Amino acid sequence: MWLTPAAAPMPSAPSTFYVASIRLAAVPTAAGDSRAFVRQQLGRWELAEQTDAAELIASELVTNAVTQARSARDAAARAAVRGHHVIGVQLRATGTGLFVEVWDRSHGTPAIPRQDPDAEDGRGLLLATSLSERWGTYHPLAGGKIIWCELTRKTPEPLTAEPPPQAPDTHPRMADVELELLDMALTQRILDRLIHPPEPGPAR
Repeated sequence: MWLTPAAAPMPSAPSTFYVASIRLAAVPTAAGDSRAFVRQQLGRWELAEQTDAAELIASELVTNAVTQARSARDAAARAAVRGHHVIGVQLRATGTGLFVEVWDRSHGTPAIPRQDPDAEDGRGLLLATSLSERWGTYHPLAGGKIIWCELTRKTPEPLTAEPPPQAPDTHPRMADVELELLDMALTQRILDRLIHPPEPGPAR
């Protein structure tokens, strides 16, 4: 999915932004694919200063989404995950910040668990949010949830009016129903941010 730069509906405060997204199957290789997508896209947008943190955030959030999908209790749900369960990764850049957003089908609201030094998992969200200025959970009407993390640009400056194209999507085609749900959720997220002010989300 690709949206060209747009202006917020408030005439007094126009805001140019870039948006790009990718669809991934909920399989172990998804985390690596998300890192490649972030690296390529931020390179096209000339936002290399955010690449390392954004790659790590996307990778950790996607890993959590894959783990959650594959731990489905129902055997039929597990079979569906192997076939076409979809995760969405979206990047949104403004003149001052960069949002990394990951959508999956679950409806829960995640919380950062208390850390056990001997624990082998549960660190992904903690690591992702520790790299962010703000983070939160968004529940689109289309279903599922989006976990978002915001990075502040170190050298804020206006984005150009004509961004380079989105990185090509070379991933295999997945179920149309899943893709439609994902696209509706991510599009709703974009439109909601145009209409409403930024989220007050937890501070780092």
